Amino acid sequence: MQTRKLGGLAVSAIGLGCMGMSAFYGPRDEKESLATIDRSLELGCNFLDTADVYGPHTNEELVGKAIKGRRDKFVIATKFAIVIGPGPNARSISGKPEYVKSACDASLKRLGIDTIDLYYQHRVDPNTPIEDTVGAMAELVKQGKIRYLGLSEAGANTLRRACKVHQITALQSEYSLWTRDPEDEILPACRELGIGLVAYSPLGRGFLTGQIKKFEDLAADDYRRFSPRFQGDNFGKNLELVARVEAIAKEKGCTAGQLALGWVMAQGEDIVPIPGTKRRTYLEENLGALGVKLTPAELKRIDEVAPKGVAAGLRYPEQMMSSVNG
Repeated sequence: MQTRKLGGLAVSAIGLGCMGMSAFYGPRDEKESLATIDRSLELGCNFLDTADVYGPHTNEELVGKAIKGRRDKFVIATKFAIVIGPGPNARSISGKPEYVKSACDASLKRLGIDTIDLYYQHRVDPNTPIEDTVGAMAELVKQGKIRYLGLSEAGANTLRRACKVHQITALQSEYSLWTRDPEDEILPACRELGIGLVAYSPLGRGFLTGQIKKFEDLAADDYRRFSPRFQGDNFGKNLELVARVEAIAKEKGCTAGQLALGWVMAQGEDIVPIPGTKRRTYLEENLGALGVKLTPAELKRIDEVAPKGVAAGLRYPEQMMSSVNG
């Protein structure tokens, strides 16, 4: 397995997003999910990504079960900040120092570990100065509860302010052939500050694999049914993008998903994609992207068929967009 560096943290060049094993993407299958994590380790993929909100809580418990007895074999990343309220869809964001500390303790307990390798603020709290939040995270480093700090969906200025308090190792942001927003300000700021980029949804929430052909392919409880890019006319327009990606992949002798992951990795050695899956077959296909080496001519052609802003529709429902790039 190839490795990459996120600041000072070495991880497998492709990570495993565990969210879908417990939430948002249809029925759960714990047995297959645990087998997928086992297989990831066999193939050298040791970088597992979870969060307290996935489930909520059940995904951290699943990951904890999977790594029990071999904690030292994995690099574990988890997140705090999204607080689930009592009512349906009742969510808030907290970066308050006291909340940071209690959330960390709860995650450690669910994961069954003493130290979190990479701890992210999942979304920036607009009501708490980033200096206060990162200051509390820095205290957790001193206490040995976390090793490295991360932010997710933080804007460039927030990153600069945060780094004045404590070095940020990784920024997690959506980055793929249909979400190239980080190229404007985020990636340059990360490189200026020595921060690695962890790319979530590098397969466009599965759309770029070509496996989703119609809206009805999505399970009844699949949250993508509420995603603007999967709805109405946007769905058909985005299928046209996938067809263009599939055509290049066929010539290259790889799958559309492998081409999409290969493209993300080709954007810099400081970028680590974390495609999510709960099935061994897709994990193996995703890791096959490590063998996809794109020439300058191929990268130019991909840029032509998937230029910045090519996707039809917002990446989240409008009310959720206010919490990205905070």
